[in-house]
Amino acid sequence: MRRLTILVSAVVLLTTATAAQADGGPATGSSALAEKKKTEKKESPWLLVPTLSSNPKLGTSVGGMGGYMYYFDPESRVSLFGGNAQYTSTNSIIAALFAKMSFDADHQRLNALVAGGNIKNDYDDFLGTGQPLKSEDHLRAFALRYQYRVWGDWFLGVQVVDTNYQILGQSELDNELLQTLGLTGFSGGGIGILANLDSRDSEFSPRKGWLVNVNNIAYRDWIAGDNNYDAYRADIRYYWGHGSGHVLALRLNNQWTFDAPKSAYAPITLRGYKFGQYLGQYMSSFEAEERIRIAERWTATVFAGVGCLYGGSLTCSDSENIYPDVGAGIQYVIKQKEGMVLNLEYAKGKGDNEGVLLKFGYGY
Repeated sequence: MRRLTILVSAVVLLTTATAAQADGGPATGSSALAEKKKTEKKESPWLLVPTLSSNPKLGTSVGGMGGYMYYFDPESRVSLFGGNAQYTSTNSIIAALFAKMSFDADHQRLNALVAGGNIKNDYDDFLGTGQPLKSEDHLRAFALRYQYRVWGDWFLGVQVVDTNYQILGQSELDNELLQTLGLTGFSGGGIGILANLDSRDSEFSPRKGWLVNVNNIAYRDWIAGDNNYDAYRADIRYYWGHGSGHVLALRLNNQWTFDAPKSAYAPITLRGYKFGQYLGQYMSSFEAEERIRIAERWTATVFAGVGCLYGGSLTCSDSENIYPDVGAGIQYVIKQKEGMVLNLEYAKGKGDNEGVLLKFGYGY
């Protein structure tokens, strides 16, 4: 089961750099400038890359993303315009067009997304009921987020979401189970505000700094859709560089829903779990990842985390609602200036939850 957040979460990871520079030989005056120009290596602003994920229980997904990188001005971050698509061994398909922009000396940021897909899921144990379920989800979504730098590293902004989301069982028995659980899909439109602190020294491979994002979306039937409910998120990340290029990354991630339909409950987002398989009114998780520099362009990671679903009849004192994960990965730096990496990871959750991912960017 998928919602807009996974797509947004997936889009935010799709960015890269536009230029890298090699060191020149000894020279002086105008000859130094000429030598610099000769040795300067220009990289294409175009990006075309494959993606892959594989899970023994959930199947294999292959796809790709392409984009064009552009700098609006020297002080702004790189902007990216492009699209991505994914096809799975369950005959699911998801596609999106996106724009991620930084301009006005990085005083203004704008993200936009249009997405659609037909998602077929095959669960052995859906939401801990012990029941297998095959479902078909139809997704169409639009999202827009604008931020303005108000002081130092602080941004304030607004966001708009509109999604048409349906869940259909692939058999009559599956439909009965969905109706029993109250999962009938929803159409929703919402608006919200956000506060963002971003003191990282790099967007993609930070060695120090904080990223704190607090936001909400108020879904209302007078905007679009069938339900009135609220979703709040608080995502806090800290990066500490140590040793010879090593980094310890920590993340505390939270989502709380109020009066939401069950299809819009907060999901476990840890690596090793399928997004949307485990849902609760509230979700909190903590992750730690050590990023080890092993060569100029190579790093390795080891990570561990734990998440909890709570609210209503769910409590964190019940081990059934606790979701640990551990894993490791290896990364290759494909854009040294911006620190963009190609990341191959293995993650293991509880039970038979596990997966292998080839993707761009670190886990967070």
